[in-house]
Amino acid sequence: MSDNDGKKTLGVRGGPRAGNVKQSFSHGRTKNVVVETKRKRVVVPKPGAGNLAGAGKPSPTGDPSKRPAGISDAEMERRMKALHAAKAREGEEALRREADEKEREADRQRRREEAETKEREEKERVDALKAKADEDERQRAAAADAAKQAAAPAPAVQPEASRTAPRGPAPTSAPRKQDRENEQKRTKGKGMGDDNRRSGKLTLNQALSGGEGGRQKSMAAMKRKQERARQKAMGGTQEREKIIRDVQLPETIAVGELAQRMAERVGDVIKALMNNDMMVTQNQAIDADTAELIIEEFGHRVVRVSDADVEDVIAKVEDKPESMKPRPPVITIMGHVDHGKTSLLDAIRDAKVVAGEAGGITQHIGAYQVTTANGAVLSFLDTPGHAAFTSMRARGAQVTDIVVLVVAADDAVMPQTIEAINHAKAAKVPMIIAINKIDKPAADPQKVRTDLLQHEVVVEAMSGDVQDVEVSAKTGQGLDTLLEAIALQAEILELKANPDRAAEGAVIEAQLDVGRGPVATVLVQKGTLRTGDIFVVGEQFGKVRALINDHGERVKEAGPSVPVEVLGLSGAPEAGDVLNVVKSEGQAREIAEYRANAAKAKRAAAGAAVTLDQMMVQAKESQNVAEMPIVLKADVQGSAEAIVQAMEKIGNDEVRVRVLHSGVGAITESDIGLAEASGAPVFGFNVRANAPARQSANQKSVEIRYYSVIYDLVDDVKAAASGLLGNEIREKFIGYAKIKEVFKVTGVGMVAGCLVTEGVARRSAGVRLLRDDVVIHEGTLKTLKRFKDEVPEVQSGQECGMAFERYEDIRPDDVIEIFEREEIVRTLD
Repeated sequence: MSDNDGKKTLGVRGGPRAGNVKQSFSHGRTKNVVVETKRKRVVVPKPGAGNLAGAGKPSPTGDPSKRPAGISDAEMERRMKALHAAKAREGEEALRREADEKEREADRQRRREEAETKEREEKERVDALKAKADEDERQRAAAADAAKQAAAPAPAVQPEASRTAPRGPAPTSAPRKQDRENEQKRTKGKGMGDDNRRSGKLTLNQALSGGEGGRQKSMAAMKRKQERARQKAMGGTQEREKIIRDVQLPETIAVGELAQRMAERVGDVIKALMNNDMMVTQNQAIDADTAELIIEEFGHRVVRVSDADVEDVIAKVEDKPESMKPRPPVITIMGHVDHGKTSLLDAIRDAKVVAGEAGGITQHIGAYQVTTANGAVLSFLDTPGHAAFTSMRARGAQVTDIVVLVVAADDAVMPQTIEAINHAKAAKVPMIIAINKIDKPAADPQKVRTDLLQHEVVVEAMSGDVQDVEVSAKTGQGLDTLLEAIALQAEILELKANPDRAAEGAVIEAQLDVGRGPVATVLVQKGTLRTGDIFVVGEQFGKVRALINDHGERVKEAGPSVPVEVLGLSGAPEAGDVLNVVKSEGQAREIAEYRANAAKAKRAAAGAAVTLDQMMVQAKESQNVAEMPIVLKADVQGSAEAIVQAMEKIGNDEVRVRVLHSGVGAITESDIGLAEASGAPVFGFNVRANAPARQSANQKSVEIRYYSVIYDLVDDVKAAASGLLGNEIREKFIGYAKIKEVFKVTGVGMVAGCLVTEGVARRSAGVRLLRDDVVIHEGTLKTLKRFKDEVPEVQSGQECGMAFERYEDIRPDDVIEIFEREEIVRTLD
């Protein structure tokens, strides 16, 4: 088989020349390749073609021998026509360009002449003004001379020439014209000099011929120069009057900011500071005293302000009596845990709030509005009764008008009942005693009234001024009487507020909702809070995005005594913070930043050791105290605050609980990282860890515990902290033995022959050697023998042999005290 596999070789007709070429490759391989040689096509004119074409008409190209090969006469004629047409178009274009250029040149000449005419007129006007000013000056001088001559005594003989001489030179029009021409020549010479700077007005000629090197004056410089010349011609420049400003001066201020407030150049201010031996830049801050010196040096007035002045924008409006309108009363239900506060409110609201609480215990403040049968609107706050929620009850008492103290008829007065009484007295709000659970067989309302006397609460049944109502949240007995008592008390108080002013309220509770962000439960106290209002609350600020009432419905506004949930905060505020509506978001942000910085500085100052001695004392105390660190996350701010306070109460001189971090919202990866670095568990109260946090906790072996009842959390932390306590070691004396004789035994050492006089002697027990009732050694037994046998113990009245471990200074009549140690596990009470 050939290399081309029997296929025909590709080629062009006309008999190309073919040949074989042998190619060589590595390893001795070869290959034959078929190669064709193609010839270039050459077009040759037919014989006589040129003569036939030339017979009819003359050839366009003249000499046929100079015509390109293969070009016919018709083709040659078309090419020549196209060539002539192109040359004609080029000629027309050249003529048109020349005409346009002449037109532009004429236009430039016209504008140049107009500019020169304008410049000449301006020069003539300036010269006329200057000549007029000179004339006025000469006339004033002549008048002054005349006045002096009139005031002086007249000479006896005055020459005629003196009388007829003119008082001043009389200028004529010809010299003034000559002066103008000389001035124009000087100006033109100056403009064309080596300085290459334009003088006077910018002309078109100068603009077109400029740019030949050298710095040129700007148009603004030209205008300033003309203005100076005009003012000089009109009688001199007038200095502007300095504006004296009131400069607000805080405790520290940057140099640039100080210059801006004074409306002075920064360079001038820095120069003044340098004269006072202060080398500063415009971004450096200076103290108020130095800035005051600089302000007075520049002639301005100083107005001292403080950082706290940013809060002055919160309007302190004194409400006029005619603007006050009646408002619903705010009633706080307080009492001991499990005395039926939430159940009583359920019965009033006809809802089941307690069913949604973990363990049937209220964990945070609930705010509700109730409309009674006669149409009266009441705002209720339900506070927790657990001991840990002291601060919540205190806040509830501070924002309330009436306190309903719930006392169980079968349980009487309890610790949190007493605390609620003290809160109500401190807030100076009236109380109504609701004796609950009277439907129980063990109910004793009279005992409740008697117990209240011990705390200076005298009910009306005992000739006092405090109303008491017997109720049953379970059966609904006495609820109408309780509502009537509340309405009567509210009528006596005559509660009023101004709804037509900027809103002001108190934060009852705050939380971080996953879907809605920071949410605060606010009780409006003054004014009306509307959607879109800009407000500041504690260290946070925001714009009201939505208002939600206690039924979960969106409302557009909330008046006085109305509890609402507010959405749109920058962060979760502290429970108890005051909400104020301000005019702009900038003011709100500035106030919030100031409060945050002030709180940060206060915490830093409180946590810092003042002296080295105090630092040493703190370090020494920390060495002796075992700490249990924890990380806490809760669902609402009030619960987190209450749990932190409960944790601070756990511990003693040897162990304490330290809350590394407490916050609101779900447990995150940053919480797990903090817990891992500190070896702390993470406690979640009514919150859960998100998926990344759970994975991180599994990888880092960090324990996460979830709670929904505060009892369980406090008990578990107390049990864990108890584990840090060292076990108590107690000694139990089990026997005494008296040494009768001392023997030396080979391989054992000194052996005491003893008589057990009391109790029992054990091999595993500890021993002390007493000599004349003084302890001279404490240790363990090496051996305990009865006769020649090793025994575990020897009873009272029997003899035995004892040898001490690594001690041989024993004598007859010494007493051996035998005791055992036992460890007792300690717990935190």
